[in-house]
Amino acid sequence: MEQEVETPSLRYSSLLGIVHARMAKFWGARVSSEMHDRFGMSVPDWPPFPDSADALCYLKKHYKIIILSNVDRTSFAASNRKLGVNFDAVYTAEDIGSYKPDPRNFTYLLDHLRDDFGIAPSQVLHTAQSLHHDHVPAAKAGLARAWIDRRSGRPGGGATPVPSNIPTVDFVFKSLAEFVDTHRSAVGA
Repeated sequence: MEQEVETPSLRYSSLLGIVHARMAKFWGARVSSEMHDRFGMSVPDWPPFPDSADALCYLKKHYKIIILSNVDRTSFAASNRKLGVNFDAVYTAEDIGSYKPDPRNFTYLLDHLRDDFGIAPSQVLHTAQSLHHDHVPAAKAGLARAWIDRRSGRPGGGATPVPSNIPTVDFVFKSLAEFVDTHRSAVGA
């Protein structure tokens, strides 16, 4: 996260390579620059959560699905090939020039939702796993929020820090699949 703040306009794959080098140095690991580069380029190899593709395809039938991502366009495109979802829009840190939780990312999102789709903030349900990167700044932006709490009951925040002030969210689901099941029940599908 320090690196995201230090170099907010750096492409995500480059940022990951730098973080890998910093981690290796911190732990005293002898790692080649090629390994740092490979780690930086690894996003396309990351698997999606098992429920993501089906859940997003279902939700796409009912809503506009917009991505606000900390990765770059190339990395997201590779990840999306695994999801197979035709998103209505994809806004990346590369497009914005900063990384979440920077409020500029949410300003960019809301400006584009208004200008490109005529969507007001009151019509948005920001759905995400990271309290730190997503829910804290989304709360400050006045958005309704659904937390996908994949750690459900386990301590810590996984790959992201736990915020000192955990925001109140509107909905909590253990997975996107649970979110979809709840939606199906609500609409009688």
